Amino acid sequence: MKITVVGRKCAAGSAFQEHAAKKLAKIDRLLGQSSAQSEAKITATAEKSGMVVEVTVLHQGMLVRAEERAQQINEALDRCVEALMRQLRKNKTRLEKKLRSAQLTDFAPTEPPVEEETVFDLVRSKTVPVKPIDTEEAILQMNLLGHQFFLFLNADTDQMNLVYRRRGGGYGLLIPTQE
Repeated sequence: MKITVVGRKCAAGSAFQEHAAKKLAKIDRLLGQSSAQSEAKITATAEKSGMVVEVTVLHQGMLVRAEERAQQINEALDRCVEALMRQLRKNKTRLEKKLRSAQLTDFAPTEPPVEEETVFDLVRSKTVPVKPIDTEEAILQMNLLGHQFFLFLNADTDQMNLVYRRRGGGYGLLIPTQE
């Protein structure tokens, strides 16, 4: 697995990088032999309240992401890896079908069993009128509704886009592309 470490407002030293490689080896084993093509990006950010570590793993077109906060950078990384492992275990069957690999069954026997989510409980379906608006108007509409995200038809590109409120402040824009 190729690992990239980025430090924002901090320097991720070699000890952290070694710790990250050791921790991500668990995920590497879980993904199987084809994990040599996998990429992991670790972003460590220093904030007033402590450290924020975000880990994103790209494996055969599948994207798994976790973000955790802690006082110490290694503790935040440990929590991220645990969250990624939980996500992979929870969706084990779907991932096996996608990856066509039996490697996901090679868990450490000491891990507590995780109930696999087989049926999604869709509790509400809603139709919304869509009119072309620009990004700024979409953000304004999202804030007026008090939502965390807002789907809209971008007037500039004639594509469906999504704006969302980021945890650390600011906004994000998702623009769909076809691969």
